[in-house]
Amino acid sequence: MKKSYTPEQIIGLLRQSDVMVSQGKSITEVCRQLGIPDATYYKWRKAYGGMKIDQARRLKELELENLRLKRAVADLTLDKLILKEAAKGNF
Repeated sequence: MKKSYTPEQIIGLLRQSDVMVSQGKSITEVCRQLGIPDATYYKWRKAYGGMKIDQARRLKELELENLRLKRAVADLTLDKLILKEAAKGNF
């Protein structure tokens, strides 16, 4: 079963992995202990590496705001196209 993690949990796991790696464990061993695949570790490291928890929260807020704004633009574009068609008399 696939478990989803919050950005705060991911950052915590990445910090734990840094400690384990500094103790001489390999990435494969660390991932096995954390219960995540190696690919997930590297994906998380790319997305959240070096990030603090407050920065991760802000990133999530910005992503949600960006999604909301994209939907608003799509709705307005659709309305504009409908009005253009109605103005031409092609309905």
